[in-house]
Amino acid sequence: MTPLTQMPEWQALADQRQALAGRHLNQLFAADPQRFSRLSLRWGELLADFSRQRLTAETLGLLVSLAEARDLAGFLRRMTAGEAINATENRAALHIALRAEQPYRVTGRDVLPEVRATQARMRELSEAIRSGAWHGSGGAPIEAVVNLGIGGSDLGPRMAVQALGEYADPQRAVRFVANIDPAEFADTVRDLDPKRTLFIVSSKTFTTQETLANARAARAWLGDADPSRHFLAVSNNLAAAQAFGIPAQNCLAMAEWVGGRFSMWSAIGLPLACSIGMDAFEDLLAGAREMDEHFLSAPYAENLPVLMALVGLWNIDFLGAESLAVIPYAHRLGLLPAYLQQLEMESNGKRVTLDNREVGCATAPILWGMAGSVGQHAFHQLFYQGTRLTPIDFIVPVGDASPEQEALVANALAQGAALMKGKSLEEARSQLLAAGKSPAEAAHLAPHLACPGNQPSTTLLMSSLTPRLLGSLIALYEHKVTVQGCLWGINSFDQWGVEHGKQMAREILPGMLSGKGEFDSSTAGLLAAIRAWRKPRAG
Repeated sequence: MTPLTQMPEWQALADQRQALAGRHLNQLFAADPQRFSRLSLRWGELLADFSRQRLTAETLGLLVSLAEARDLAGFLRRMTAGEAINATENRAALHIALRAEQPYRVTGRDVLPEVRATQARMRELSEAIRSGAWHGSGGAPIEAVVNLGIGGSDLGPRMAVQALGEYADPQRAVRFVANIDPAEFADTVRDLDPKRTLFIVSSKTFTTQETLANARAARAWLGDADPSRHFLAVSNNLAAAQAFGIPAQNCLAMAEWVGGRFSMWSAIGLPLACSIGMDAFEDLLAGAREMDEHFLSAPYAENLPVLMALVGLWNIDFLGAESLAVIPYAHRLGLLPAYLQQLEMESNGKRVTLDNREVGCATAPILWGMAGSVGQHAFHQLFYQGTRLTPIDFIVPVGDASPEQEALVANALAQGAALMKGKSLEEARSQLLAAGKSPAEAAHLAPHLACPGNQPSTTLLMSSLTPRLLGSLIALYEHKVTVQGCLWGINSFDQWGVEHGKQMAREILPGMLSGKGEFDSSTAGLLAAIRAWRKPRAG
């Protein structure tokens, strides 16, 4: 395949960048009164406004041409056919089958029956827990469910449990432990009763160091309680789960063709089902399925995930943006940026293409953010007057018309508008004069009030925050990542860099106490300092 940066479609976009250089968003709006209608897309109860991005309809057309030239359609056909598009691990990446109603095949086998069987088992277990029918070994109903997992076995369900807190069963606490630091486990179980607590050990391989350490801590905390009453497992390695002491009837399978960060739709979502109920969980699946159908059928110019991906690529590779801020204006979506960090950076934080070449351009941005309007009082100053280009996704569930919600939505809309428009030096000076400052004071202070504007953002409106719309939102970002990976020619479904870090930890661990081992001078020096601090002190 021709390297991406050598394609004529890439060069056309580079020329477009030059043509738009120096043009402020204010100028683009002034030149096109229909800019919003041309550069926004409504799909169901979602509306994406791209008009505040530094591009034009012509730019989007060129980006669509790039997607066509990179054979995005062929890539999606291979993905949906269950081919091993995760080439470095020889696996399919067919998470869309987890929410499908039609058959999907992997190595010629229809996977829908096993998906349905797992969902039926999730319903049985979650309803037994939610109804109080599941008792601990002392005979008391389970009142708390604690998920032990990390990465894709934690971030998705943790985010969704908080996001859908309005739908949660108030009689059942659902909590999460991910960190190997024992403080998180201790804090999570501090007020829980071992006789009324159920642990879900979520690990695709059942070898993850952090998760197994927390599972052992849970077993010790439970004392002599019967593991069959206090442990469930979700894994692709059921033999290892049973060897740990979790009986077969308490184990739910996770398919090999589901990547961890795309797995919240699988049995990894069991803690979410325990929180909101299986009916609401199926609404989540339905919302994702609706986005899948849109993604796989809509023309690229009217395709929400494709447009999100193309706008992101434009910002990264042609405007030089190094980060993406995701700001949800909803308290319950406060964990969404953390979830998207793994989805985007672990998927597309790659530098080598599938044909073993350097990509030749920037790939995944650094993704960060927090809930608005809290972030306005933390880091929005950098957006307004800092020196960095920082594209932003504002995610705004509209909700009802209560005064509090209106104020929240108004803040969200104001941020996008103000960051686009900015404040000129003359506007700043006039504002200061109107506030009673002398001409000399106004001239002195005006540069400190001026804001350049021209900061690009996408505003994504949702009618409300429901299981169905949350499912659509998460599937939207999943497909965005897939499209960008295809265009860059990288594998979005492996994470060999993470494996390298795990291997280094395994090499260092034996030397922590012994002092033995061959390490670089920095690591050796740090280990020596640790051992010195840990020596018993005389007296």
